[in-house]
Amino acid sequence: MSEVVGGLAVPRTATSTDRIARPRQLSLGARLALGWEIVKGGLVELWSHKLRSTLTLTLLMLGVFALVVMSSVLDGVMDKIAMGFSGMSWDGTIMLAPDSPATTEEQKRFAMSPGLRAEDLPRLTAPDPRILAYLPRATKQSAVKVAAGTERCWINGVWPDYGRWMNRKIGMGRGLTDDDERRRSTVAVVGATLASKLFGGADPVGRDITVESVRFRVVGVQAPSQIFSEELWYDANGITIPLQTYMDRIDPDHKLASVAVKLAKKRDTAEVSATMIGRAKQAHHGIQDIKIVDLEAESARAWQNFMDQMRGWRVVLTSLAATVLLVGGVGVLSVMLISFSDRRYEIGLRKAMGASDGEILVQFLLEACVLAAVGASFGTFLGTVVCKALSANFPYGLVVNPMGLLIAWLTALVLAVVFGMYPAFKASRLSPMEAMR
Repeated sequence: MSEVVGGLAVPRTATSTDRIARPRQLSLGARLALGWEIVKGGLVELWSHKLRSTLTLTLLMLGVFALVVMSSVLDGVMDKIAMGFSGMSWDGTIMLAPDSPATTEEQKRFAMSPGLRAEDLPRLTAPDPRILAYLPRATKQSAVKVAAGTERCWINGVWPDYGRWMNRKIGMGRGLTDDDERRRSTVAVVGATLASKLFGGADPVGRDITVESVRFRVVGVQAPSQIFSEELWYDANGITIPLQTYMDRIDPDHKLASVAVKLAKKRDTAEVSATMIGRAKQAHHGIQDIKIVDLEAESARAWQNFMDQMRGWRVVLTSLAATVLLVGGVGVLSVMLISFSDRRYEIGLRKAMGASDGEILVQFLLEACVLAAVGASFGTFLGTVVCKALSANFPYGLVVNPMGLLIAWLTALVLAVVFGMYPAFKASRLSPMEAMR
């Protein structure tokens, strides 16, 4: 730069005022070093005020912990419930069940029908190319006696292929066979819950149990399963025996609780339902005293209800975690305001040495972010430990949800920036003379 003196351009030397006014150009390495110094300064500030920092970090930690655990547990519950719904094997299935009369006239008309009985099965289970399997079921509550005592439970009579089509897996021993049905054998498969009540941890296979003075040999134990329907609960808390044995030894009235029908194609549901109602009316003297239940539609409605409830719980739990994080953000504001009051001289000194308003602003915002990051780190660690401890209770384990973790960290950092903005702005606008007075 030069100035004109007597018509000649004379170079002018830079003054100290020009050097101060000119913005500093820092290299990338210098900027990184400055950023690291700010982070170290934030950590030192946390360590020098342990009680104050601990209270603030606890709130941030609890907020992040709640978000991490909440999102992971909800995902685990979703997996567990989804597995339970798939285990019911209700896809492409309709069920015939006795209907209840709604009026006095229906009561009189239903009384003229014998109801759903084993004698209806030859007509109801006539071959049909649209149908894969018929699965009749009879159920009655009774007492089961063993050497250790007596327990009331459910006695379930089914055909041998009921377990295969309805996903009733065997944990020990074997299931029912066609030979058991044909011979009317007095054999039984015990539910997992009932087996633990009757035999504790011992192996029940090969032992005898007595039901209504009839001795049954235990040939198998059902594998534990999630209970999502009455039939699953009856099976887990009862014994399953061949249907012919049930009719001969347990129920002289030969009453059936239901007949499930597995369809080859879902689109045939309406036609097959009409066919089954027609067959039942023929067997019951033209009286329609049964109803058709679309199990797949029932399962879809139950799943939708569950999803609605999960969305409600997610909103509630997320709101609670967000509230804790919000209170933690207020704590960050308090800590940064106190830090501003304690470091006025330092701020004035830095500005007198050439630090710009933007650098002071960034310094305080970075310190607020360091505070939030430390709290989020502790919350993430505790959330991971809790998820690992709960992992055994879920079918696919319980892992930290990366989306929940990302949301928790972003929320903590955003709150730190928002609540740290006011003290950072105050520090950046502070004049050196006023700060060092």
